Amino acid sequence: MNSPKKDGDDDVPVKDPVKYGELVILGYNGSLPSGDRGRRKSRFALYRRAKANGVKPSAVHILNTPQDSKAVHSRGQHSISFTLSRNQTVVVEYCHDNSTDMFQIGRSTESPIDFVVTDTSGGGTEGEDPSIAPSTISRFACRVVCERNPPYTARIYAAGFDSSKNIFLGEKATKWKNPDGHMDGLTTNGVLVMHPEGFPQEPKQGLWREISVCGDVYALRETRSGPSRGKLVKGESSALRDGSLVDLCGATLLWRTGEGLMRAPTLRHLEALRQELNASRPQCPVGLSTLAFPSLPRSHSLEERQPWVYLTCGHVHGRHDWGQRSQRVEDPGEGEGSTKRRECPLCRSVGPYVPLWLGSEPAVYVDAGAPTHAFVPCGHVCSERAAKYWAETPLPHGTHAFRPVCPFCSAALGTPGWIRLIFQGPID
Repeated sequence: MNSPKKDGDDDVPVKDPVKYGELVILGYNGSLPSGDRGRRKSRFALYRRAKANGVKPSAVHILNTPQDSKAVHSRGQHSISFTLSRNQTVVVEYCHDNSTDMFQIGRSTESPIDFVVTDTSGGGTEGEDPSIAPSTISRFACRVVCERNPPYTARIYAAGFDSSKNIFLGEKATKWKNPDGHMDGLTTNGVLVMHPEGFPQEPKQGLWREISVCGDVYALRETRSGPSRGKLVKGESSALRDGSLVDLCGATLLWRTGEGLMRAPTLRHLEALRQELNASRPQCPVGLSTLAFPSLPRSHSLEERQPWVYLTCGHVHGRHDWGQRSQRVEDPGEGEGSTKRRECPLCRSVGPYVPLWLGSEPAVYVDAGAPTHAFVPCGHVCSERAAKYWAETPLPHGTHAFRPVCPFCSAALGTPGWIRLIFQGPID
């Protein structure tokens, strides 16, 4: 087994700064709760490697005995094994491809994995204890192969090579032989991809598809881990576009191309919008105190001047105890930020009353607009176009359901999923 990778192994090559793009895990608002460390982080930048490490199919072996299998695997080549029966295995050997770079994503912390991804819960927290909630993300979930020359196309494939350089599809795995003779298959819980059109200027959601081990595109199975593959979708490819979503059954990743990131807002831009909003001195209509959004690095804990909002009407206040209902309905997660039902003192509408948090993951923004809207029910704030896009983008949930979530914390959204914020300016 190879030794585990050390922090910094995927740092930017000094002499070769070509950036293919970034993969961003939805739901973490800029960083993991425990902090980004080494290969376990909320976003992963893919740079052209100093030396190509891509592989491509070469020889195909049909093996009938375990001895045959050992002989093939002892050669040290990358390979994909398709077990057809106890007595027959098809092994596709892969050879070096000096025109591509390969990056692997999965739950495993073993050295072949470049980007370690764990399950994202509905509140934007990491799944820490697998004994409580077993992970549905594969240890070697998928691989992204990038062309080293322009236009630097990135393609995604289900499954990743393990420490012995093998992808193994056992007897029970969904697999088949294509009309042209090559073998292919699907992973247990599948790798789903959605390619939007026109992202980010005029984004329109595409259809969710499943990607095979060899990178072909299929319609979804009846259920996430169903035994039968969907229909081959001709005319579509596994090439990632700016804004493509990759779902690993436990976490959803957003792909931003290097070119797309150059046009996207930066943290500095989001900080300028925060300062501009605070400079307008929004006030609490009840306490007449001036409200202020905390600086982005500190936007994880409640502060005294934090803005709060009534999610039914959008009126922004400071934190106060006015208008609590005698028979209020509360979420099970009582405490800071719980969604108690409250009556807005301005319009008398009744509904959840929650703190507002600025969305500080630039990659999920579709424009650089002012922070005027909030997601319902979590209270994360972003531009109008970003709020409406994500509220209309269903992500895979469970075995066969889809639902829109907040891209900053993964909370399931209501209908319509967003609210326009109504700030009150200073009286003077």
